[in-house]
Amino acid sequence: MSEEAKRAIVLLSGGLDSSTCLAVARQRGFECYALSFRYGQRHVCELDAAARVAKAFDVREHLTIDVDMRAIGGSALTADIDVPKGRSSEAIGSGIPVTYVPARNTVFLSFALAWAEALDLRDIFIGVNVLDYSGYPDCRPEFIEAFEALAACATAFGVAGERLSVHAPLMKLDKAAIIRLGLELGVDYALTHSCYDPRDAAGRPCGACDACILRLDGFAAAGATDPLDYPAADR
Repeated sequence: MSEEAKRAIVLLSGGLDSSTCLAVARQRGFECYALSFRYGQRHVCELDAAARVAKAFDVREHLTIDVDMRAIGGSALTADIDVPKGRSSEAIGSGIPVTYVPARNTVFLSFALAWAEALDLRDIFIGVNVLDYSGYPDCRPEFIEAFEALAACATAFGVAGERLSVHAPLMKLDKAAIIRLGLELGVDYALTHSCYDPRDAAGRPCGACDACILRLDGFAAAGATDPLDYPAADR
């Protein structure tokens, strides 16, 4: 690999966490390649958000890949299963929720790994967080470490002894800390999308799904105002 400026792939969903992760990668001096997925999710307006965020941070390239995970199903995000609404923080933090998409981060990181090998770079950023999504098995440090080990034996550069680093800078931060960090780094959260079940094609959030509740609680704890257009009762 050449000794040019640091380069990294950033998984970018258009959500609060991945957008903050992109800002962290930029702050650390990486030239960024954003990678998004049209995977059969019900909230495809997130891809519009990803495009807005990628443009705002002037990424080197923004690639969107089609992966039909709806054919597999098994999640409220990719099948005709109701998205949970109005759950307590305790309920959100316990068990594996129905919004978990089977093996999604493994699939996404596999594509990121392939692109990294094609681009001859050795760094990937992902905005996983173990505190707010303790029920998601692919958001834990053990998963990140295991994927780095996989990359070491599944790639030409790994066989040659070069290491891929999967950076998860938000792993141990709560939502309020993530928001404060993002605001410090210039993230415009008006560009982002988090809702699992938006009210309309424009992506206006429902205010009641797990993602909306965590986001609203995070902004409140951070002492900041969420710029998105929630139903009046949730403001």
